Amino acid sequence: MDVLVFLLAVMIGFLVGILVNGLADALPYYRQPRLPFYPPDGERRPPLAWSGLLAFLTGQRESAQPAPPPDMVTDLEAHPPTREPLPVEVENADERAELPSPPRPRRLSWRHPIVEIVMAMAFGFLVLNWPGHERIPVWMLYISILALITIIDLEHFLILVPVIVPACLIAIFLAFVFPEADRETSDYLIGGAIGLVFFLIMFWGGGIFSGFVAAARGEALEEVAFGFGDVMLATLCGLMIGWQAFIFAMLITVFAGAAGAIIYLIGRMFSHNSYDLFTPLPYGPYIVLGTIIMMLWRDDIRQLLGG
Repeated sequence: MDVLVFLLAVMIGFLVGILVNGLADALPYYRQPRLPFYPPDGERRPPLAWSGLLAFLTGQRESAQPAPPPDMVTDLEAHPPTREPLPVEVENADERAELPSPPRPRRLSWRHPIVEIVMAMAFGFLVLNWPGHERIPVWMLYISILALITIIDLEHFLILVPVIVPACLIAIFLAFVFPEADRETSDYLIGGAIGLVFFLIMFWGGGIFSGFVAAARGEALEEVAFGFGDVMLATLCGLMIGWQAFIFAMLITVFAGAAGAIIYLIGRMFSHNSYDLFTPLPYGPYIVLGTIIMMLWRDDIRQLLGG
């Protein structure tokens, strides 16, 4: 394999990681892209700190300006703070307890450099293991989209329509103009339909379950057993990999989700934290995991199962 191709893929993955981080920061709050900023209130980052990795290496992880206390409005651009500065000394301890919390630093989380490194490694892995494969550009695009969806789901328990709808349109377009050699366009469209119908049934079932639980408890149940965002994500994944691969991806999703829930419960036990019944856990990452496995290793799994 050409070393330059590998290095180019790694560099592209690194740049895509910067883009994914920027979108993951902005879309949950603004529903549109913004230039990279320091969470949580939108102060612009200097150009060198647009990369989370470079921001950490150059000491620009934190903003030079402290963020306001948590009880103040966080959108400084729309609502600038008007409070007077706090006194330097407070003699009365009771008065001290009533003061607002001290300013929090505006800083980048470890997610920012980790995502850039992982995306660079993922793109390098693709060209290293499937040199010259015609689907590599498509896989890179799909992995980038799925990474963005996963980050937002883990951090905010959201699967956003402004991400899912364009991604579905892209997947439909690629299904028509760039299908895999051994599959027809209809395979991808059927895959999207299966994802929509199967997970829509699960969504309705979750709603019925929540209704029974709410009736038994005598109060409204705010937690959602299965969100509609997962339905949209399953539709997207079916469009990405086609119906045959998606059936196996659903099986992987079910087992991975069960394993993840068990690991979560065990972790809560060892951390001495009690488990709150009906605590919502993001299901999207497991759908993504099954989809990526079947996207990249479909042929290997088919040979393992005897065709």
